[in-house]
Amino acid sequence: MSDTTTLAVNGTLMRGLELNPNLLKVGAEFRVEARTDRHYRLWSIDDVHPAMIRTAEENNSVELELWDVPNGGLASILQSEPAGLSIGKVKLEDGSEVLGVLGEPWLVEGKIEITSFGSWRKYIASL
Repeated sequence: MSDTTTLAVNGTLMRGLELNPNLLKVGAEFRVEARTDRHYRLWSIDDVHPAMIRTAEENNSVELELWDVPNGGLASILQSEPAGLSIGKVKLEDGSEVLGVLGEPWLVEGKIEITSFGSWRKYIASL
């Protein structure tokens, strides 16, 4: 059994962004950039962080980073995430599934949908 878990991140945990130190302090290592399959939607939560939700209907894919996280550090990362974000299964464009950061439906109510940008980075660059 591996002592790391692959974690897909789509927002402020990404390299160079505000919460990336939370990954680094537990010894996580960046692996590769990736994309979800085309069943995801993305919202801006008050321009502070995104929330991504999988839907039944085909929408768009979202840019991600895949990180190898030591199993002992996974809980620490989740506890540092904003309320309304959780860990769940994320389907990648190649059909594989990994754990990833997802938003709870209540979190996106009344928020700006940014799915058309395809990524948090592209959205914040547009501001």
